[in-house]
Amino acid sequence: MSIRPRTPAPATPAPGKLALPELGEMKRRGDKIVMVTAYDASSGRLADAAGIDLILVGDTAAMVVLGHESSTVPVTMDEMLFMTRAVTRGARRPLVVGDMPFGSYQVSDEEAVRNAIRFVKESGADVVKLEGAGPSLSRARAIVGAGIGVMGHLGLTPQSATVLGGFKAQGRTAEQARRLLDDALALEAAGCFALVLEAVPAPVAERVTAELEIPTIGIGAGAGCDGQVLVWHDLLGLYDGRTPRFVKQYADLKADIARALEAYAADVRSGAFPEGRHTYAMPEEELAEFESVSQVDVRRDHVRQDRE
Repeated sequence: MSIRPRTPAPATPAPGKLALPELGEMKRRGDKIVMVTAYDASSGRLADAAGIDLILVGDTAAMVVLGHESSTVPVTMDEMLFMTRAVTRGARRPLVVGDMPFGSYQVSDEEAVRNAIRFVKESGADVVKLEGAGPSLSRARAIVGAGIGVMGHLGLTPQSATVLGGFKAQGRTAEQARRLLDDALALEAAGCFALVLEAVPAPVAERVTAELEIPTIGIGAGAGCDGQVLVWHDLLGLYDGRTPRFVKQYADLKADIARALEAYAADVRSGAFPEGRHTYAMPEEELAEFESVSQVDVRRDHVRQDRE
């Protein structure tokens, strides 16, 4: 008799789940790692079916899902937990990464660990991601010490875009590039299992990737990274705002959806929808009995019931 639980405990890999150490093996073999963002169960399910390795429930949801303009900062911890919980219901094999929102880890190591635990226990995330180095080094070290995997994020870190002077490429001077390399090595030493490099010159990202034992995931950082990530709405052509130059759009779903909605509205207004095949029938004898009941009888029955 097996005592293996049907539903694994939090932070316990489910059957078929991509094992975290496998990412390091993929780097060593030269196999590219594929990551995409997702924000609900259906997108998680589709990403899983497509063979995606990692799903990042990103704080980009602030802009692409929740409608905040030009900032990831407004998204809350509760909103991130809600979306991560939905994604984990749809994704089985990919590792699901909970993106720690602004304010969830900046205050202290203890607060960072507390919120990382919430991602694992309440939303079913496998691991978490945080941005930057500096104070984030001790946060990463503390979370890893609590038994939760941490993905780092350097280069353009959207939560601190204002301090960086906007959504601009980072590491474009020799001094900045050296600092980025030092920060990457420090995050690796702090226990991070992988590192996102965003909007970093390709030669810098390639050098960082070569220096690290952990895999790098690039977004606007060239082909020399160990893997790539794109935002769901960007690659599918769903986002209505301005997309960065590093985005490759693989579909134009926004236009397809608009055409479908316009066609639906036109059919409803013209009476073309619904057709007979979209409705339900009833037995002829039941219909005849229903139609034999007069409105007077129906009203009389209602009056009698009200009096009783």
